[in-house]
Amino acid sequence: MLSIFDSIPTYMDYKGQKLAEQIFQGIILVSAVIGFVYGMMIEQFGWTVYIMLAGFTVSCVLTLPPWPIYRRHPLVWQPALPESSGDIREKPQENQRKQRKHK
Repeated sequence: MLSIFDSIPTYMDYKGQKLAEQIFQGIILVSAVIGFVYGMMIEQFGWTVYIMLAGFTVSCVLTLPPWPIYRRHPLVWQPALPESSGDIREKPQENQRKQRKHK
């Protein structure tokens, strides 16, 4: 049953994250302005809060799931280097630590 969830992508690339952040902030800003103006016109602060909550909900639905629009520019990773079969050299710091003897 859990294998169904393995097929669902759960990542966004860096440009997708930037786009999601811009969309989120834009929707919040627009809903805040609309809510403030409408609430001031009818003199009800509650409607301002309701409109802000609606904008927050819409922005969460649009930006929190990793929609395909946020995965258009995947990172291209370099291939892994094969491990050499030769002797493994120690780091210079480790050599210095081994040479010191406490008196």
